[in-house]
Amino acid sequence: MRWVVTGAGGQLGRCLVRCLAAESRHSLAAAPTHAELDLTDRPALRALLERERPDAVANAAAFTWVDRCETEPELAHRVNAEGPGLLAEECARRGIQLVHVSTDYVFDGQAKRPYTEEDPTGPRSEYGRSKLEGELRVGTALPSALVLRMSWVFGPGRNFVATILGAAHARSAAGDVAPLRVVDDQFGSPTYAGDLAVWILRLVEGGASGLYHVANRGVATWWEVAREALDRGGFSGIAIERVATSEFPRPAPRPAWSALECRRADAAGLHRRGWREALAAYIESD
Repeated sequence: MRWVVTGAGGQLGRCLVRCLAAESRHSLAAAPTHAELDLTDRPALRALLERERPDAVANAAAFTWVDRCETEPELAHRVNAEGPGLLAEECARRGIQLVHVSTDYVFDGQAKRPYTEEDPTGPRSEYGRSKLEGELRVGTALPSALVLRMSWVFGPGRNFVATILGAAHARSAAGDVAPLRVVDDQFGSPTYAGDLAVWILRLVEGGASGLYHVANRGVATWWEVAREALDRGGFSGIAIERVATSEFPRPAPRPAWSALECRRADAAGLHRRGWREALAAYIESD
């Protein structure tokens, strides 16, 4: 299959580009970054698809600065909702398979068990609302599209694990023995972007369409992810203080519960390793 990957500068986009380069059954036609392609520019979209004539498009482009979405809702809506909708329309006209990436933020974060694809949505942030609107627009324009919700992604680039390890390096270099402070009352499904890239290819190969939740196995708090990252990264001597979300007030509310149930992915035969194993693979590959 011949692919176009949008949002190629992000964590998932980078992993998709690497994964496609290593696959004999797939090839990469183009991988524009956000700076190179505005999804709301329909003429540019049409030109890209006409020039490259892909079999599939993976849309990893998104405005993911959650707090900025609160102060720039128009931009969030344009990138996360309007752009995916236009892309879906153009893919539908050409018979191109579309994979669109969404998020756990479409839920209200108040559940006590992992969310399934059938659970009602109820986003509490502009980011979540814009991403949910993107899902709806994609599904309306191209019902055969594959929409994937994921949570707590880490991979090459900006992410929580990289931030924690960067802070550990800085403290070790400075001889700072003060503990890090990390939230321990938010729960999610930590997921490696490298695994997500592989899952996307396997799902498309299997003819999957509709809505799927995809995540590494297991549920953790941010404190547990930080502790595992420090231990795996050689910083087991650095202490971490458990703190409440209320001690870090932010413009956008963070979901207390973001864990995803992945029954459809399991039924499709995806190999989902545990998040600790995936985290170790990320640290070793970085």
